[in-house]
Amino acid sequence: MVLFSLVATHADIDLETVAQLSNGSSGIATSALSGSPAVTGAVVLATCNRYEIYGEAPHPDDVEAARAALVAQISEVSGLSEPLVSRSFSTRTGPEVSQHLFAVSAGLDSAVVGEREIAGQVRRALITAQHEGTASSGLVRLFQAASKTAKDVGAQTALGSRGLSIVSVALDLATDLSENPDWSTKKVVVFGTGAYAGATMALLRERGCTDVSVFSSSGRAEGFVATRGGTALDAESLYPAVAAADVMIGCSGSDTRVEADELAQVRANSPQPLIAIDLALTHDFDPAVGELEGVELLTLESVRLAAPQEQAESLTQASGIVNGAAKAFEQEREARSVDSAIVALRRHTMNVLDAEMEKVRARHGCTAAAEEVEFALRRMVKQLLHVPTVRARELAANGQQDEYVAALEALYGITVEQPAAAAAAQAECPVEHRGLESA
Repeated sequence: MVLFSLVATHADIDLETVAQLSNGSSGIATSALSGSPAVTGAVVLATCNRYEIYGEAPHPDDVEAARAALVAQISEVSGLSEPLVSRSFSTRTGPEVSQHLFAVSAGLDSAVVGEREIAGQVRRALITAQHEGTASSGLVRLFQAASKTAKDVGAQTALGSRGLSIVSVALDLATDLSENPDWSTKKVVVFGTGAYAGATMALLRERGCTDVSVFSSSGRAEGFVATRGGTALDAESLYPAVAAADVMIGCSGSDTRVEADELAQVRANSPQPLIAIDLALTHDFDPAVGELEGVELLTLESVRLAAPQEQAESLTQASGIVNGAAKAFEQEREARSVDSAIVALRRHTMNVLDAEMEKVRARHGCTAAAEEVEFALRRMVKQLLHVPTVRARELAANGQQDEYVAALEALYGITVEQPAAAAAAQAECPVEHRGLESA
């Protein structure tokens, strides 16, 4: 099994293309698994400024076929041509996969370096994939290790200690643009009820804003405000709320958006200026609203340009933790890759032992002498298996596991079969040494 990833982020392409690519992202993992045998697992990480797909393939030779299948699926659901989709994604394999995801989860690859929201998004991506049945055992371990790395960075460094996030930087920009910086006097309309909307509500409360209305095209506003405060809006009450608003914040990324002409009509008689903050990957607000008189539009690109840089020392410490965690993950993964070979060698050896013991019992019966012979043989087998097992781990850690498997086949005629992904996930160490003593 081999891990790979397709990555499209703010660092490589414009956010508009990232948004277009992510159209229909919720069904990509399921359709990829059902549509191509080259994809045995998939987890989709789609945020406001990145669209990444982490996959598992049966063999390194299958990665290109898996990539082609994913590109075709993304092209179909997004409406973009396959050549454009293919150019938009960079492909990572081997250690680059864990290195990148661990850095992402720790906030090192964010538009706002050190932001902590991304760690939660990484966790939710795995939970969603597990719920949909698309997360292979290798991907589960990868994402769990990424989450642990993010926790270690947060606990051991000052990175993110200022509590910066995409939402907080956006609200800071809005404060700078406002004639009156006092949020307790502002009327705010929030679009969406997801994670970003929840983070926005919390930060608005911290800044003293109490007049907040929430609209959701899916009708979830009532339940959302029940636990977070604010007023739920429906299609009828939305327009008056927008007309009276000082700030409107888009966090939904739904198929419907506020068009410039529509907003101009709604705000025709509004005396106060409006700040529109669009944090949705697939825009909640028509980019043309920024051209309307009395309207200031802030986008993710605005946030990226305004985000302050974290201190160099914190970044160095965090990078060290990420690099160490990625290296340890890869070493463990390489060691795990020889589990099947170790099991095969043990099975072969024990089968020989059992056959010989049958001969002893047939000749001498279940006597004390036979038991002593069996005990001695099992101790000998344990000792004989110890060095090959240790060497298997060492060779795997150096990327030489194929040589070990080839040696087993050449010396013993053992054919090593790779276990199913689900079985591999449960077998932390398939060699039970105590069984050799107590059997």
